[in-house]
Amino acid sequence: MQSLLPVFYLSILLALLSVAAVAIFRQIFKTRKVENALTRLQNKLKNEKGNAQEYYELASIYLDKKLYSQSIPVFQRAVKAAEEETEENVALIYNGLGFAYFAQEQFDLAIRNYKEALKRDPGYVTAMNNLGHAYEKKKLTSQALQTYDEALKIEPNNSISKRRAESLRRRLVPSS
Repeated sequence: MQSLLPVFYLSILLALLSVAAVAIFRQIFKTRKVENALTRLQNKLKNEKGNAQEYYELASIYLDKKLYSQSIPVFQRAVKAAEEETEENVALIYNGLGFAYFAQEQFDLAIRNYKEALKRDPGYVTAMNNLGHAYEKKKLTSQALQTYDEALKIEPNNSISKRRAESLRRRLVPSS
């Protein structure tokens, strides 16, 4: 029995190391894929004009890397390209642009872009949630609550809208 104990511990250690190795390799491949896409898009868009999708993809990579100020001009080029191409998913681009401004605490510009996204796609719940959050940061509680309620009309089970609306209601109505 005692001779099995070291084997058992080594087996557990080996299993843990295997799981860690798999996780590390997955992360390496994921990072490598993103870096390859970044390099490919940067090189392509430096040398020639791209389409809205390519600009959007590059700007989204910048957002993921928290390079917000670099993402803004790329999102703006994506908007311009989308309008030239009569792209239908312009709301996604405006939402991304709003997020880049929001991350830099430029809430008025974020709000303007979220509203533009909603003008292009009135049922875009993610943009509504982002707009509500920007209103909250600007201390515009009633507008934030109204925006979350509109999102809940479209998507009643949206957990973000539910949670934020409930939180705002608790703040507005003091408990007795």
